[in-house]
Amino acid sequence: MSLRGRIHSFESFGTLDGPGIRYVIFLQGCPLRCKFCHNPDTWDISSGKEMSVEEILPRITSCRSFLRTGGVTLSGGEPLLQRDFALALLSSCKKENFHTALDTAGSLPLTHSREVIDAADMLLLDIKSLDSNLCKDLTGQDNANTLATLDYCESVNKRIWIRHVLVPGYTLNQEHLTLLAEYLSKYKCIERVELLPYHKMGAHKWQQLNLADPLESIRPPAPFEVKQAREIFRLHAPGLSVY
Repeated sequence: MSLRGRIHSFESFGTLDGPGIRYVIFLQGCPLRCKFCHNPDTWDISSGKEMSVEEILPRITSCRSFLRTGGVTLSGGEPLLQRDFALALLSSCKKENFHTALDTAGSLPLTHSREVIDAADMLLLDIKSLDSNLCKDLTGQDNANTLATLDYCESVNKRIWIRHVLVPGYTLNQEHLTLLAEYLSKYKCIERVELLPYHKMGAHKWQQLNLADPLESIRPPAPFEVKQAREIFRLHAPGLSVY
């Protein structure tokens, strides 16, 4: 029987999930419960549409002409939660000569995720917070697995783009950003850092799911605050490209 996985959605012309134009596959299921999540409808791994790799691959290959300078990105949710399916999908994409990226929070132990990480050409690694207690407050889980994933990628020279969400009252402050910049500056595997402003575009999903939005009263960062955050990074991690 063909291996099947749970799919939340597809994006055939993604420009924000890795280099170039990407075919993005959003897998269902996530172990985290981020207060700033804009896709809480991906959390439940029993939801979504069940599909096989053989059903998905023709969707990707039909877009080959658009993906020449890009590739395929597995996102979520947390794609590592469906380890075997993610590995099979990445392997099939590689056989078709597509560049592959894994968009992950690294929230699962390396004993579970290492093989999938090895199969991807690069990772988009979402670091929720360098402070373990703050990370647990924001997501329900500490950052140990995430930082271990980053260390592993450094040890095998795996190409990395870091993502970090700027949430006012939580991660958007000078001390937090300075410490994170200094911490990341020692890693040679990191090509770029994307500082992403918290936004409200997923607020309606919390309502649709009858979930209380824990950040309902939190405003998105002002443009000048995002600019200041990037300037902090450029000052304390001058070797990193910051966006």
